[in-house]
Amino acid sequence: MSLPIPQEQEAAFWQGGGGMGERVRAHDWSATPLGDPGHWPPALRTTVSIVLNSHFPKALVWGPGLVTIYNDAFRPILGAKPEALGRSFRDVWAEAWGSIGPLADRAFAGEATFIEDFPLVVDRNGEPEQVWFTFCYSPVRDESGAVVGMIDTVIETTRTVLAHRTAAELNQRLEAEVEHRTRELMTTQNALRQSQKMEAIGQLAGGIAHDFNNMLAVVISGLNLLQRRLDRGDTNVGAYIDGAMDGAMRAAVLTQRLLAFSRQQPLAPEVLDANGLVRGMEELLTRTLGETIGMEFVTSAGLWAIHADLNQLENVLLNMAVNARDAMPDGGRLTIETANVHVDDAYAAEAAIEPGQYVLIAVSDTGAGMTPEVLAKAFDPFFTTKEVGKGTGLGLSQAFGFARQSGGHVRAYSEVGIGTTFKLYLPRFFGDARKAAPTPLSRTIVSPTGSPREIVLVVEDEERVRNFTVETLRELGYTVLHAFDGPSALELIGGAAADGWGGDPAGAPGGNAPRQDVTLLLTDIVMPGMTGRQLADAARAILPDLKVLYTTGYSRNAVIHNGVLDPGTNFLSKPFAIDQLAAKVRSVLDAPD
Repeated sequence: MSLPIPQEQEAAFWQGGGGMGERVRAHDWSATPLGDPGHWPPALRTTVSIVLNSHFPKALVWGPGLVTIYNDAFRPILGAKPEALGRSFRDVWAEAWGSIGPLADRAFAGEATFIEDFPLVVDRNGEPEQVWFTFCYSPVRDESGAVVGMIDTVIETTRTVLAHRTAAELNQRLEAEVEHRTRELMTTQNALRQSQKMEAIGQLAGGIAHDFNNMLAVVISGLNLLQRRLDRGDTNVGAYIDGAMDGAMRAAVLTQRLLAFSRQQPLAPEVLDANGLVRGMEELLTRTLGETIGMEFVTSAGLWAIHADLNQLENVLLNMAVNARDAMPDGGRLTIETANVHVDDAYAAEAAIEPGQYVLIAVSDTGAGMTPEVLAKAFDPFFTTKEVGKGTGLGLSQAFGFARQSGGHVRAYSEVGIGTTFKLYLPRFFGDARKAAPTPLSRTIVSPTGSPREIVLVVEDEERVRNFTVETLRELGYTVLHAFDGPSALELIGGAAADGWGGDPAGAPGGNAPRQDVTLLLTDIVMPGMTGRQLADAARAILPDLKVLYTTGYSRNAVIHNGVLDPGTNFLSKPFAIDQLAAKVRSVLDAPD
């Protein structure tokens, strides 16, 4: 039993505590497990003083009976509950004891707990209500270190939680409304984009139809006049043939430019030296520009190599030069520059390319320049400021498509009365730069002939194309076999039945030995049932030394991936002229094995 408290200490122990201090001092503690305050142990006296004089809501829970003593700040938490002073904490919070009882047990076991926004359902105003508390149960120890009670320090957070929750169904409503509005906006934008796309397609189709009609008019008129003259026995028809050929070739060029613009032009990239390429174009550019336009080359020493299609790059630079020439009708100066540049993240993001090292080829003129409105449309298909019949409006769109397909970018800078600069960025090639081609391919038209001993097997499912190709090759001096599909071609060389694709080097159905004299397979790629690639693989299983030349009017097929030809692939794009066919066949046959 505790000794009586000296009078001077008892006076200090009862000081302060506000209204609850007065109630504690007036309470009959002898009727509780705590007994007469004069015999309270020092730990209890000290803890009661701390609780009563704290401005934080605190309750002391003491002893096995869980006797409750609380301060003024704790009273609002109790609400209209029956008098809690001196009662068991378990009884005071009986309705919530299932939730808080285990936490109290942990505190009496010596473990402090701290929980934020703890949800409870309590009955403190005559009916159950959902509340939230942030509280800490701290164990209280006596002089021997034994846990004899706990302090409940608590702050009610119900209003804050409800406010946050209200701000949150509100945020959800706002987010839902924003999402709804966003969807509506996106729908509107998609509709507008679709409308603009359809308008662009309409303009594109209109431009194609206009140009093709003009070209076909030349072809049809020339052939009609040719037919009428020949029917009369008149052989003076050279002009009509030339006109029809010109119209057909212009249509072929237009098709290639459309493919380039759509980034579906089959590319055959190789390692190039841009300095050597632009220098090698000097004679061609001089003839193209005329005498009134001076030309200057500013090439960078130590220029990095690039990996690009030589012919396409040459055509892009030629188109830029032609645009420059047309912008300088009274003469001027054309400058072609090369440089190594680094594209930073900001420019790369704007241009939709990868940041890093690029080779820059810039073509500048001192011409009339372009207004901002014209400059904004410079790369649009069929947009041109030239007179009707003076241009298709596809030259710059072709350059844009080529740059994109090559992993680069092209941009124009212009000022009215000052001039225009086109800047072409192509990615640096990291590899053996010694293989870089120093000069562009020759533009001289050649018609090499073949030998009857050289046998070409033509495989083409389109009959008219096949017939013309066969006759052209025979005209060039080759012996020609032909088939309309892959299985038929394999039968011709004695390697497979019509219902199979595999080759059998030992012989063919019926005992026919493989034809070892076929030297070249000229095959379309896209054919019903069996592709040209599958045919070539099967044919080479029979004739390992067979050379293959692919041709197609499509851009996406078995030998072109991401717009680039498979390495080592021989390819001739449709349509092709006799000179192009002659040169390509001869180059494939003459190439080393």
